Amino acid sequence: MKNILRKSWVLMAAGLLLTSCNDFEEINVNPVAASADQVQVEYFINNSIINAQMNPDVAERSFILYWKVAAHYQEGSSLSAGGYNDGWTTAYYNQVASWLNAANTAIEIANGHISSGNTQPYTENLLQVARIWRAYLMSEMSDNFGPIPITAFQGENPEFSSEKEVYYYVLEELTEASAKLDASVATTEGLRKLDPAYAYDFANWRKYANSLRLRLAMRLSEVDPDKAKAEFEAAAATNDLIMASGDMFKVKEKPGWDALTGVMSREWNSQYLSQTLFNTYFNLGGVASEKQLGASYHAAIKPANWMGQKFEDHFATKTNNPSAGYWFNGLPHAIDPRAYEAFIIPGDFSNPNFSNYPSWTTNARNTNRQLLDDNGNVVKEINATNTWNPAGNGSWGAKGAKNRVYSFQGTIPRMSQEFRGSQSERVFFGPWETYFLLAEAAERGWNTPLSGQEAYEAGILSNFEYWNVPQNDYLSSEEYNRNGTSVSWNHTAEPSATYTMQYENGYTGATEVATIKYPDNHLYKNGNVKNDRLTKIITQKYLAQFPWLPLEAWNDHRRLGLPFFENPAVENPLPDLPALTSANYQNSSVQFFPQRLKYPSSLQNTNPAGYMEAVKFLGGEDAVATPLWWAKQK
Repeated sequence: MKNILRKSWVLMAAGLLLTSCNDFEEINVNPVAASADQVQVEYFINNSIINAQMNPDVAERSFILYWKVAAHYQEGSSLSAGGYNDGWTTAYYNQVASWLNAANTAIEIANGHISSGNTQPYTENLLQVARIWRAYLMSEMSDNFGPIPITAFQGENPEFSSEKEVYYYVLEELTEASAKLDASVATTEGLRKLDPAYAYDFANWRKYANSLRLRLAMRLSEVDPDKAKAEFEAAAATNDLIMASGDMFKVKEKPGWDALTGVMSREWNSQYLSQTLFNTYFNLGGVASEKQLGASYHAAIKPANWMGQKFEDHFATKTNNPSAGYWFNGLPHAIDPRAYEAFIIPGDFSNPNFSNYPSWTTNARNTNRQLLDDNGNVVKEINATNTWNPAGNGSWGAKGAKNRVYSFQGTIPRMSQEFRGSQSERVFFGPWETYFLLAEAAERGWNTPLSGQEAYEAGILSNFEYWNVPQNDYLSSEEYNRNGTSVSWNHTAEPSATYTMQYENGYTGATEVATIKYPDNHLYKNGNVKNDRLTKIITQKYLAQFPWLPLEAWNDHRRLGLPFFENPAVENPLPDLPALTSANYQNSSVQFFPQRLKYPSSLQNTNPAGYMEAVKFLGGEDAVATPLWWAKQK
């Protein structure tokens, strides 16, 4: 026990316990001087959970510039185009290792207390909570890098394990820990204050363990289906899952600059509407904008057959984005009702959730921008007030150099300030995810407590409850979004290959007709299927997980190729994504999307044997483009 404590405090004392120091001071105990019997398990659990919220430095790089970009929840020229930053990755790797160190220490201390008989009535439960939380952290780390150590972060040179070994281990841990939790055990007020997620409601911790087991079991669906099915069915059979808003695993954010500061709070990051969200929201559910917006917006709403203004010399076209080349000069006729809640319309300054970031400029309130010619002369003045367009992704080349509109704070819908002001609760697991996992399992023919349709529709309604938007006739809608997917569970008719839309020639003002092709997602059933039930499930899950669970959205896309992600534009070649070219950009390929994070260079320098072991288990280069074991390989 003394060796365990010594290792832990050496690794953590420099800053890891900052969030818990007040708790220690309140009981007037010096943690470094405390004996093994005096050190309390709950301090280490509290420390691990709080610090895993990520301080603003790590959150900006990992949550936003890696996870949200990889999930196509926002545009970015880094990971989505194959880019990589060793400094960003090093910061995250060191942090997640420290969170795991704290969780491991909690487990070791709890076991020590139990062995010595120096326990509280809740000590055994704290041990199980620490195991459950450690299982999540290990899955998060592995889903970023691939092979990781199982019994690590208490020694200098840990041994690495394969992804399969990691997943089998965490599934076993969740199974055992959830079974051993005793929900009847009483807690104290002081103890409850040291659990920022559930205030040590052990019944909720058990639900989290079982739902997390569903998530991780489903991750193996394509590579190890027998194991996935067995683990999933066993967890589902408990009927003890996160299925209501009160069961949600979430942690309250607060303003400042520490681990509890909002993960999306940095002002210089614009948090634009992405092209993927634009195409996925558009017309999905068939809910008219007139029903969602006040009368002052109605003049800006366009007809259902309106494509927008075409500016082919100023907007990238070398991409399989079905909206490529167009500027939508108004508001959609119909749109998923969560869209206007998640992103605020440009120029909507009276909206209390309008974001003025960055506050040191007036960019957010400037909706007037220009398209230029090769000599820098103005070709077109654009007022983006009451328009709905995504930001650009990839390389726009000369077109981007002449376009002052497509990536500017005042002209593109940006994420609601509700999520940016450090006043929200960061969601780690919502009830909608449980329902969508059950729906997918039912669609696969696995044993589930709900039918596929029941679970699918319950997932949608659960997320609508979270967003506080009305359902109306959403569940019965047979309208296709721009990816060719509808909402209704029983509407599985495939869309026609193309459809006709009107548009305005942006340069001449003439109204013309275009034939628009639904995109072919070659990552899923060779691009031949756009509206089957699995596509519907993952489409709804993708929208429901926004904005808190980008890593899960990225995981689903790596696992299934769903929903449809457009390729980055290649008006110029992308040096970090050489597989994507001007000759193949209409295709979808695993090689066109990031698959993982490279290990930090410090790992290779400080633990070369461990690094070589990890790369061996990876089965490919230590590269962004190398798929993980459970993901699609081609």
